[in-house]
Amino acid sequence: MHFTSKKNKKKVVLREMERGIENPRNRHVTYSKRRNGIIKKATEISVLCDAQVSLVILNSSGKISSYCSPSTSLSDVLDKYHRYSGKRLWDPKHENLSNEIDRIKKENDIMQIELRYLNGEDITSLNPRELILLEEALENGISSIRERQRQQEMAMEAANREME
Repeated sequence: MHFTSKKNKKKVVLREMERGIENPRNRHVTYSKRRNGIIKKATEISVLCDAQVSLVILNSSGKISSYCSPSTSLSDVLDKYHRYSGKRLWDPKHENLSNEIDRIKKENDIMQIELRYLNGEDITSLNPRELILLEEALENGISSIRERQRQQEMAMEAANREME
């Protein structure tokens, strides 16, 4: 099998491709040109054929190059691949971790909203029942702070008496 380059009219024999390019500079130049070419082809098939395309390229030093159709994301394409092919891309342990991360993110979002409410932000959207619950939470917080202050004052008074 032969591949022909239009610019240099050089033929790359498959046997040479199996060995790889030994000169690092030539290898990098070839990688860059071919990477750009395959990303261009991915863009073309995405636009011309309304296809969802995701492409990830890892070079030998670990640098990632990627392309994803404007109408999709890599995770969407991988989910569809998983659904339609039936092939598992990751084991259930990783899927459980992913679900746990999603759960924690949602919990974090809820806590951030509650913190904004406690700071008096965005409370106009709360209904009367939610406002009452917020008021009770704030009153409980004030009571707790006052109790701590009272205990600290008592401890300071006791320390002052001992110093006299």
